[in-house]
Order: sequence, then structure tokens, then C-alpha cells
Amino acid sequence: MEKKVRFYRSVNFKIAFSFILILLISIEIIGAYFIRGLEKSTIDSFTKDMNQRVSLLSTTLGATMAEDGENEADQLQRILENNTAADIGEMWVVDDKGIVVATNDVGKKDTIIGKKNEYSDIDDFSMKQYVTLDDNNKRVYINVQPIQSPTGDSAVIGALYVKSDIEQKYTEISNTALIFFTASLIAGMISIVVALLVARSITKPIKEMQKQAIRIAQGDYSEKVDVQGHDELSQLAETFNKLSDRIEDAQDTMEAERNRLDSVLTHMTDGVIATDRRGKVITINEMALSLLETTNEEAIGQSILTLLDLEEEYTLRKLLETPEEILINRAKPDSDEGNMTLRSDFAMIRRESGFISGLVVVLHDVTEQEKTAEERRQFVSNVSHELRTPLTSVRSYLEALEEGAWQDKAVAPEFIHVTLGETDRMIRMINDLLNLSRMDSGAQQMDLELVNFNELVDYILDRFDMMVNSQEKNYRIVREFTERDLWVEIDTDKIMQVIDNVMNNAIKYSPDGGKIEVHLIETHNNVVLSIADEGLGIPKKDLEKVFERFYRVDKARARQQGGTGLGLAISKEVMKAHKGQIWVESVEGKGSTFYISLPYEPYEEDIWE
Repeated sequence: MEKKVRFYRSVNFKIAFSFILILLISIEIIGAYFIRGLEKSTIDSFTKDMNQRVSLLSTTLGATMAEDGENEADQLQRILENNTAADIGEMWVVDDKGIVVATNDVGKKDTIIGKKNEYSDIDDFSMKQYVTLDDNNKRVYINVQPIQSPTGDSAVIGALYVKSDIEQKYTEISNTALIFFTASLIAGMISIVVALLVARSITKPIKEMQKQAIRIAQGDYSEKVDVQGHDELSQLAETFNKLSDRIEDAQDTMEAERNRLDSVLTHMTDGVIATDRRGKVITINEMALSLLETTNEEAIGQSILTLLDLEEEYTLRKLLETPEEILINRAKPDSDEGNMTLRSDFAMIRRESGFISGLVVVLHDVTEQEKTAEERRQFVSNVSHELRTPLTSVRSYLEALEEGAWQDKAVAPEFIHVTLGETDRMIRMINDLLNLSRMDSGAQQMDLELVNFNELVDYILDRFDMMVNSQEKNYRIVREFTERDLWVEIDTDKIMQVIDNVMNNAIKYSPDGGKIEVHLIETHNNVVLSIADEGLGIPKKDLEKVFERFYRVDKARARQQGGTGLGLAISKEVMKAHKGQIWVESVEGKGSTFYISLPYEPYEEDIWE
């Protein structure tokens, strides 16, 4: 759809406005310069003429005043009246004593002649020439000319005061400026009409080509631009029509190729991404969008390095030079399954000239394969490491016995005892591994029964209370249970194994004489058992790893106390089978608290009836 352009934003308006603006600026500059020059010339001419007239008049008056005759006042009065003109307002003559002796104002002659001069400008008998405002707020030109004696001794015998009307000159200049402005305005209006007509003749063919361009953008190639005349715009219109034909052919070819490519990409089981030579994504299929958890709008135009999170390790050049595949680990924010691993293969897109025009990236999800392989490697490594230590110890003691230590009655029993202990630890480890294997495969059967959980925990803690005397260190168990009987459906043996594991760890890592606090509470939907010790605690970085297989915070101490590193892993699997949870909170140096949560639904008393 064609977008309507406002008149003041159109090219037609801009051409006409520019033309008129240039014209008006030129006229105003010329007018300002002309009026300024006219004003200066007129005022200078007026003041120069007035100064000459006043000077000649003062000379004439000086000759008359030097004669000092009986009719001197009348002669002076007559001279002023004869020299009165339309542009002269007032003329006064004062003698050397400041007495007014003549004036051209007949109405004031009787009131001011013979009296002391009231104008301060005449008091010092110095020459003065300036423009000022009179009582009617009109500009007047004041000229004070000293009257000197004609004898040549430069004596001042009086002064001539002349006030002339200079306002009329300024009025003439204003009238001239008004005439100039009116003529400029008429010329501007005529120029606007001419400029709009000229601009329209230029923009009309451009408007036709704009409409054709819009039709081409919409896929309509049926219309052609009407060619009129033989100027540059007509040649442009012919070229535009040829371009339209070529675009139509190219569009049909590209559309067919795009359909074939889209069909191939859509049905591929691998993700495919294509970029331009700058590494910006230009094509991405649905599988790639799914693997990268993004949208087509977000991916198109984005750098391939940013899209695949490779900015820190690779540059675009390095990707071009790397023939082998790259494994990409991406986090799954909405999943608890950890990272997703993608295998990416890069290939360059080359033209026949050898110019590299982009990259093609093929993505394949190998998360499960990598996870399985990593678990296999980790399991083999951990089992090998855990079995190597006791086997090495057993071998060392057996070699010592073989070399004759069996004959030493003091050493031989201790060697045999240690060997049996290491053998028992390996047997426990293998049994734990078998239990974990059965849990992983789902072959472990749950023997569920309804149990009074308060009594079960009490029974387990009583056993640990009886073991205090047989331990190398003392400890104290503090119990705080809810008074209400909590009946839960559990596999008793397996839950006892979980509690035993946690209690054994609490005793192992508690200091001599330490206190172990056991709390049993009931929430809305769960029974929560907490076991807190006063041991060394668990570093914050290790809290999420303590339930992993073979993971130990203090490996040396755990092995010395016979731990296999599988107890908490088994406990986690047992709790998962009961649809419960086990977690730990700890502050390093202040102890740890393990929480065991089981689903709980209160039973009414009539269930037993």
C-alpha cells in the first residue's frame, strides 16, 4: 500500500521552498544593504548641509554683531528670519553674556529676547552637533556654533543655536524600505507559483517511478512507467522498466530454488545454519531453532559466534580454518537435566572464483551419547581409584607376610587385621555398587509398610546411644520430636540405611564430646527429620556435590574411617524411590545439618477400626 506523504515533506515542496528561500534571502540581503546605505547617505548629506549652512550663518551674524550699531538687534532678527527654512525648527542668537538677542520664532520673540539663555548647551560657547529627541519624541538635529569676531583675534562674541528637523529624513528612508518590502513580497508570491510549477514538472515522473517501485516490491510486474520526452528522467524511466523485467525473471528463479531448499531443510533431522561472509545468520531451519531454543526473528542477522556462544574461544577466521568438529555445551534454563551437548560441523560456502561468501553449520544433538560416555568414564575412573587404594594396601601387607612377617607374632596379627578390614571395605563398596545398579535399572523392589516414624527414629538413635562406649570419642545425641505420632508408608530397611548413613557421618565428623541434634517435625504434606552436627562443616562449593557417587569433601579422612563415598549417593536414590528428598545445609567451621523429607498424609483414628 502506498504511504501518503504530507505536502511539507514532499520533494515538490522542498524544491519550491528551497528556490523561494534562496530568492527571499537574496532579496533581504540586498534590501538590507541598500536601506542601510541609503540611510547613511541621506543622514550624512543632511548633517553636512546643515553644518555648512549654520557655519555660514554664524559668520554673517558675527560680522553684524561686530559693527555694534544701533539697529544691531533688528539686523540679527532679520538675518534669522531670512534664513529660516522648512527643515529648521528653532534658531537663537546669544551674545557673549548669554543674553538672547534674536530668534526666528516670532511668537516667542517678545518673551525671550533680552533674557538669559536657558539652554545649557550654549553656556560654554563650544561647538556641538548631535541628534536627540524633542518634547514630541521626534528626532531633531542640534547644532551649536560659536560666533567669532571677524577681526581675526578668535574672540567669541556670541553663539548660534539651531534645531533642525531630521525626523523627516528617517521618514523618507522608512517609506523607501516599505516600498522595497512590498515589491519583494509581490516578487516572492510570483516566485512561489513559478517554483511549484517547475518542481511539479520534475517530481511527476519521479512519482510514477515510485509507484512502480512499490508495485515491484509487492510482486506486481504488470505495469510499466510511462516514458515522456527525451531528457534524463525519461531515460531513467526506460531503465526502470528494463530493471522490472529482469527482477521478475530473477524472482521466479529464486523462488523455485528457495522452495527446493526449504523442503530439504525442513525435513532434515539435523540443525542447519547458513551465514553470510561476515558471519551473520541468513538461514536457519526448524531443528536448529529447537536445539538452540531461539526464534527465527532472534536468530536471523545475529552473529554465528554469538548464537552458538563461541565468542570467547573462536573468531570467524578461526572457524573457517578449523576443519574438525566442535562440541558445544549449552545450558537448559528450563530443565533439570543439565547441559545439552551439540556437535557442530562447519563448512565454507565458496563461489566459482574462490571467494568465501559464508558458512554452513550442521548441528547434531549428542547430549545422551556424551552423557553416557562421560558417566562410563567417570564410573570406571572412580571404581578403579577406590579399589586401587585398598588393593594396594592388601598387596603390601601380603608381600610383607610372604617375606616372613607372618613369623612375627607381634606384627602378623595386625597385618592380617588390616588386610581383613580393607577386604571388608571392598566388599561393602561392591555391595553398594550393586545396590546402586539395581536402583538405576529399577530392579530394586520396595517393601512398603505403614510405620510409626517417631518410634523408628527412636529405635535407631537408641542403637547409637548404646555405641557411645565402644567409640573412640564421646558424643551426645539430643532429641526433639513432635508429640504427635507420625505414620508413614516406607521401606523400613532402606530408610534405616539412610538414617544410619547420615548419623555415621555426623559422628565421624563431630569433635570429641560434640553434640548431635535430631529434630522430627510435621509440615502440611511432609515429615522432616533433621540431623545436625558440630563438625567442620562443608564448604559452600561442595554442598551440591556431596550426594554424587565417590565424592568426598575430605578424602583422606573418609578413607581412614572406612567410608566408600557411596553412602549419600545411595541415600539420595532411596529417598527418590520414596518420592522424598534429602538435602544439606552447612556453614564451614560450624557444622552441617542434613534434612530427610518424606511425603506424609495424616491418618484418621478410625482407619484402625
